[in-house]
Amino acid sequence: MKPKEVSVEEARRIAVRAQLLDGSATDVLSTVRRLGFLQLDPISTVAPPQQLVLWSRLGPFDRGELDRLLWEERKLVEWDAYLWAIEDLPVLKARMRRRDRPLDLRIIAYLKENASYRRYVLRELERRGPLLSREIEDHKPSGREAHSWWGERKMGLMLGLLNQRGEVAVVGRRGRQRLWDLAERWYPETQTIRWAEAKRILDENRFRSLGVKLERGRLVAHPEAEDPGRVASRVTFLSPFDRLVHDRDRAEALWGFYYRLEMYVPKAKREYGYYVLPILRGDRVIGRIEPVHDRKAGKLHVQGVWWEEGVRPASLTAPLKSLARFLGASL
Repeated sequence: MKPKEVSVEEARRIAVRAQLLDGSATDVLSTVRRLGFLQLDPISTVAPPQQLVLWSRLGPFDRGELDRLLWEERKLVEWDAYLWAIEDLPVLKARMRRRDRPLDLRIIAYLKENASYRRYVLRELERRGPLLSREIEDHKPSGREAHSWWGERKMGLMLGLLNQRGEVAVVGRRGRQRLWDLAERWYPETQTIRWAEAKRILDENRFRSLGVKLERGRLVAHPEAEDPGRVASRVTFLSPFDRLVHDRDRAEALWGFYYRLEMYVPKAKREYGYYVLPILRGDRVIGRIEPVHDRKAGKLHVQGVWWEEGVRPASLTAPLKSLARFLGASL
């Protein structure tokens, strides 16, 4: 079967259904598998994006479930600032071995230029791991001069690059700090596949999880995509990293929704707010909201709400109560 061009109305329904935003999500693991991955980011004005993406689909869920799946059951794996299902490890390993991008060649060159430092870090992990980056002492060959990529954060840079190349793995967390160890001690043995095949699998999985892609100005549905015909008028908020709106051009094609994260825009020049979330009702993006979680006060504040032109405003009471309960906050 081949992808087929669909109307905007069909595309909206298919996209929402494919991303489990229609209320059909049942649990954390199956949701991650369906979405393909969860993006990690330290910014948590409301909640960390990986948690907010899951809440949008599941409502209040046990946040400890992610840790159990990652560090105890090992059904998820953290790599390169994303969470993936462990079944994806063969394609991830193929990506780790890539040498065809300029970035890959830069990483390989850096590791060769700092071969002594690399060996030192790997020896320390082999001898004493798992370790936090701060638990590995500086090594003289690393120097203290600022690097063009990450300034003076040489240990973090080295561990990150070794992680990208599949030599070290994130094996846990203490608070927000990553715990590192040798990849061979953490990753299970998997089949070896070539990058060309891995890329085909990744592209196919990404298309399937999105349901619809924007291709040369046309909205094209995956051959296996389901058009539910109707989407219940469920109201929820989306993370700025949510795959439904992550492709800004696609979001404009589907809903005429122009969305930019304005956290790096000077306050006086912001059109909306610092960390504004799209509001989804059924299969329509109808507005945006700026909630802020005040952790010290245990309160969820709403800094502002903006509705799209011509849209009938929705009641936000239920999703705000759900979000507050998930965060353990009051409104």
